[in-house]
Amino acid sequence: MYEFLDGKIAGRTAARLVVDVGGVGYDLAVPLTSSFPHEGRVRVFTHLVVREDSHTLYGFPDLETREVFRLLLSVRGVGPVMALAILSGMPREDLLAAIVEGNQKALQRIKGVGAKTAAQIVLDLAEKAQTLHKSLASGAARATIVPVSAGSKNVEDAVAALISIGYSDKEARKQVERAAKTVDAKDLEALVRASLAGT
Repeated sequence: MYEFLDGKIAGRTAARLVVDVGGVGYDLAVPLTSSFPHEGRVRVFTHLVVREDSHTLYGFPDLETREVFRLLLSVRGVGPVMALAILSGMPREDLLAAIVEGNQKALQRIKGVGAKTAAQIVLDLAEKAQTLHKSLASGAARATIVPVSAGSKNVEDAVAALISIGYSDKEARKQVERAAKTVDAKDLEALVRASLAGT
């Protein structure tokens, strides 16, 4: 229904993006690994999930990331929340490489992905992932990482982001506090990535 939204950023956390398009604010769930800035204009590629009790928009910085999300949705047992968590738990290129190589252990390191789901992802997507991985490796544009504003707010945003993909508050705080000792907490994306890498 919506191919993309082009507008001004009205709100941004690690897991959410609000885009003002002509005075209407669209709230989108985005992967923790996405590189949207905190202000200015943005184009967001979208995927709409309609349920009986909700309409949820998912947002992606480029077509390739959205394509990976849609591939994940085609896997038996993987819904949009899990697909987003998978994209949040591993950079897109690493995820595709793990699927192509059949590296189920790498997939199982993502929060919420068990042995059965990892095996199903590899079984269903190995061939499709290989095609997409090759096209990306041959020079498709990648999103630019944009540093974000500072402070303890980033720590809280990173904690909230981990909670949104299944961590308990205690687990999330432990991971973020550990990560904050190794990366600049002023860079929210780096903080979230380091927190996920420490699991």
